[in-house]
Amino acid sequence: MVARIETGTTVASEHYSSKLLKHLGLVAGMYDELGIGELVDQLIVQDGEKRKVSIGQAVKAMILNGLGFANRALYLTPLFFQDKPVQRLIGEGIEAAQLNDDVLGRALDEIHEYGPSKLYSQFAAQAVNRLGLLCRFGHLDSTGFHADGQYNSGAPAQEGVIHITQGYSRDHRPDLNQVVLQLVCERQAGIPLLMEALSGNNSDKESFRDTVKTHIGQMQSDFGLEYVSADSALYVAETLGEMNGFRWISRVPQTLTLARDIIHSIAPDLMNHPEQTAFRSLGTVYGSVRQRWVVVYSPQAYQRALKTVNKHCLKQSTTELKDFDKLCKQDFACPADARKALAAFEKKLKMTFMNDVQVNALARFKGKGRPAQGRQPDFYVYRIQGALASRPQHRTRKLERKSCFILATNQLDCEALSDEQLIAAYKDQQKVERGFRFLKDPMFMASTLYLKSPQRIMALMMVMTLCLLIYAALEYRIREALKQTNQTFPNQKGKPITNPTARWVFQFFAGIHVLIIGQINELVLNLNQYHAALLKLLGERYEGLYSGNG
Repeated sequence: MVARIETGTTVASEHYSSKLLKHLGLVAGMYDELGIGELVDQLIVQDGEKRKVSIGQAVKAMILNGLGFANRALYLTPLFFQDKPVQRLIGEGIEAAQLNDDVLGRALDEIHEYGPSKLYSQFAAQAVNRLGLLCRFGHLDSTGFHADGQYNSGAPAQEGVIHITQGYSRDHRPDLNQVVLQLVCERQAGIPLLMEALSGNNSDKESFRDTVKTHIGQMQSDFGLEYVSADSALYVAETLGEMNGFRWISRVPQTLTLARDIIHSIAPDLMNHPEQTAFRSLGTVYGSVRQRWVVVYSPQAYQRALKTVNKHCLKQSTTELKDFDKLCKQDFACPADARKALAAFEKKLKMTFMNDVQVNALARFKGKGRPAQGRQPDFYVYRIQGALASRPQHRTRKLERKSCFILATNQLDCEALSDEQLIAAYKDQQKVERGFRFLKDPMFMASTLYLKSPQRIMALMMVMTLCLLIYAALEYRIREALKQTNQTFPNQKGKPITNPTARWVFQFFAGIHVLIIGQINELVLNLNQYHAALLKLLGERYEGLYSGNG
């Protein structure tokens, strides 16, 4: 575009253009605040003379792409940055065309050679230190991502390289190859402390045990980790037996007979007041490990269970009634056959039981027409006659199992970890689950998981986890800054709040542009009072990215 300004007899023209800044300045600011780019360039040796874009800058570009929510694959990164202020966000002298798939691919190769998990753990340690987080609890979980392409699915497994192949699909797509991402997240901000890319046919029970044996000791020294929390995949006798040196929290699977028996014995007392949360603790031994179990009744789970259990019981009882009606219409050659069929049918009953059932003989005559009076039957058939009655105990027990759950820990000292603290800590398992939902957002780069090799996929998983780290760190910093200064931020309805999500803040910054005049002067447009106030809270680094010439 060209602007023409006439002053007397002189006509001056200036070229100007507009670039989209949006929320990307916040992302770039947090990346720099945590020192991620500096650290990666220190750890990975690279030739500065041959490389125009450092690995730290390439990683920053991938994170900006991932958190740009533009649904662009990595090879489209130059298009993503075509209308962005690249030098302001990434560094002087960097152009969009330089952020091509060759540059990013080579950066991923270098990351894999160094070790994605090893590199990420150093990022996490620095981030936790700079944010001042206390990592008492670590929440362990895993999820799968689809990978387009065959990769090494048909080849033998190679040491140090994930096997991208079919396995149990959490997304109900067993027809596609996948890769598994395992995370350990801290509790305050939901920042991942550990990431590992695993093969698509990975078993959580085995990988959780390997993670505990390999990494938890180091995480205790690096982060001060006291407890590892996980779902029932951790609660395996072999795994628990190898965790004597660690404190753990896990959900007890109800496949254990002991767990079901305890729920049925305690649940009636806990459910006296269905609208109130209740719990009871007891000591037990499983897998030769002394532990404390806490049986918890959840009103929310009870309300959900009412709908599903009632629906299931009605369907089951209706089916049983129909099947019994068919059985009663069936002819048997002898009473023994009828009783045998009756016994087999009775074993299948769940919601009902047989009441006043008997086997009756019915006379049958050969030939057509009504038999003569006093004629003896030619033969007899036998039919079942009776009724089915409902069995409310089955519904009650099913409702108890769905309304209650058991948490276990090897921390026997209730003063060190009370029952209430135990329950609250396990509920924060949603921190890592929320992170997985974020990574699986259709607008995130993970929706187009396709690269040249399994090695690059492993490195990309590390970059994806870094995106989650940046996102969680920003949300934590914004919320803490608002609370500490007793300030607020408008939500979607314009009401003041102190706990906005980072996603909403990103949307709030959507209309911000950079006007470039004469390729020299820059002016940031559409900043309002709320933008300015938040940037001031975050600090000079962020204000600089949204002011003047950056």
